[in-house]
Amino acid sequence: MAGHSKWKNIQGRKNAQDSKRAKVFQKLAKEIFVAAKGGADIATNASLRLVVDKAKAVNMPNDNIKRAIDKAAGNTSGEHYDEITYEGYGPGGIAVLVHTLTDNRNRTSTNVRVAFNKNGGSLGETGSVAYMFDRKGYIVIERGGLEVDEDTFMLEAIEAGADDVELSEEAFEVYTEASAFTAVKDALSEAGYAFATAELSMIPQVVNEVPDDKKEQFERMIDALEDDDDVQEVYTNADGF
Repeated sequence: MAGHSKWKNIQGRKNAQDSKRAKVFQKLAKEIFVAAKGGADIATNASLRLVVDKAKAVNMPNDNIKRAIDKAAGNTSGEHYDEITYEGYGPGGIAVLVHTLTDNRNRTSTNVRVAFNKNGGSLGETGSVAYMFDRKGYIVIERGGLEVDEDTFMLEAIEAGADDVELSEEAFEVYTEASAFTAVKDALSEAGYAFATAELSMIPQVVNEVPDDKKEQFERMIDALEDDDDVQEVYTNADGF
């Protein structure tokens, strides 16, 4: 078992992000654009399919999705984004990974560094915290309205290829190897399950508590990072965030 509920940890932040829907859509459009550079056909471009599924999960309009794909397919302007991951520590020694897509490395590096430094954190070297995380498939199925019992669902998930299932009153959380994510997701979808979340994520091997006197500072740092237009995802090993 994963040993903790990632879903409980992210629900509050997800609700906060919902209030910034326009910014979320803007970031997803950038991610779709980058993925679509490898081919505009969802059927043959697995990366694009994953991002489009992610966009649909947060109710991004189909017109916005199509516009981003079309922009990539017809791009002649030389528009390009670099994928950069920053590693560091937040207040209380919490490990933080910041995944970015940027057309200006200097701007992004400066903004990320400021977000860390102004809020009691520090950037580290490449590899300084990445080893504390595993790239995993992560699927959440909310239990409201479901009639399936826990044992039946767990058996279905394991048979589909899942590595781990976390059970709670609110949701089933399914973890997979990154290479098995699409197959597990498709199998559960075909079985009739709807997903609250389905994504490739960086899952911490161990979670740590943020010290009480550092929680406000830590949350300010995460907010500053997530509010940056170049930041796509922020992963931490903090429990409760």
